[in-house]
Amino acid sequence: LLGFYKGILPPVLAETPKRAVKFFTFEQYKKLLRYASLPPGLAFAVAGLGSGLTEAVVVNPFEVVKVTLQTNQNSFTEQPSSFVQAQQIIKTGGLGFQGLNKGLTATLGRHGVFNMVYFGFYFNVKNILPVNKDPNLEFLRKFGIGLVSGTIASIINIPFDVAKSRIQGPQPVPGEIKYRTCFKTMATVYKEEGFLALYKGLLPKIMRLGPGGAVMLLVYEYVYAWLQDTV
Repeated sequence: LLGFYKGILPPVLAETPKRAVKFFTFEQYKKLLRYASLPPGLAFAVAGLGSGLTEAVVVNPFEVVKVTLQTNQNSFTEQPSSFVQAQQIIKTGGLGFQGLNKGLTATLGRHGVFNMVYFGFYFNVKNILPVNKDPNLEFLRKFGIGLVSGTIASIINIPFDVAKSRIQGPQPVPGEIKYRTCFKTMATVYKEEGFLALYKGLLPKIMRLGPGGAVMLLVYEYVYAWLQDTV
C-alpha cells in the first residue's frame, strides 16, 4: 500500500509555495500588462502564461526528486528519503539540466500552457456568463467554469507532461540518454508509439486537475475577496 505514496514529501513541500507563486505572480503580471494595452481577454491568458513559467522554475527541482522516488522499484521502507535522493541527484548530475533541473523545458511548457488556458478560459468565460444573485447558484457557476477550465487545460498540456516524465524518469537503456529535450522527446514518442501516446495518463490527470482546478480558483477568489473586505 505504501508504494502508492512514494515521493509524497516533495509535493507536500512544494504545493503551498507553488500555489502561492501561481496566484501571486498572476496578479502581478495582470498589473504589468495594463501598460501593454492588450484586450482584457488576452491579458488574462498572457498573465496566466507568465505565472505558469514562473511556477515551473520554482517547482521543477521538487518534480525531479518526486519522479525519481516514484520510479524507484524498491519498497517504500527501502528507498532513500527525499533529502537523500536530492543529494544523490546533485552529486551525480549537479544543479543543471542533467541534475536537479532536468526536464526544465518540459516543465515550463507543462505549467505555462496549463496556466495560460486555465486562467484565460476561467476569467473570460466567467465575465461572459451572467452572475447569479443566489449565492449557491453563483458558487456552482464558478465551480463549473473552474472544472471545465482545469479539464481543458489538462487536455492541452499533457504532451508536455508526458515529455517531462520521460526525461525525468529512468531511461529505457541504463547509461544511455534517450529522452533528452522536450520537443525531441515528443517527436520520439509520437514516432515510436503513435499520437495517442502523447496523451497517456490523461484520465487520472483530469480526475486530479479538473475538480482540483475548480477548488483552487474558488478558494482563491473567496479568500481574496474576504481578505480585501476584512484586511
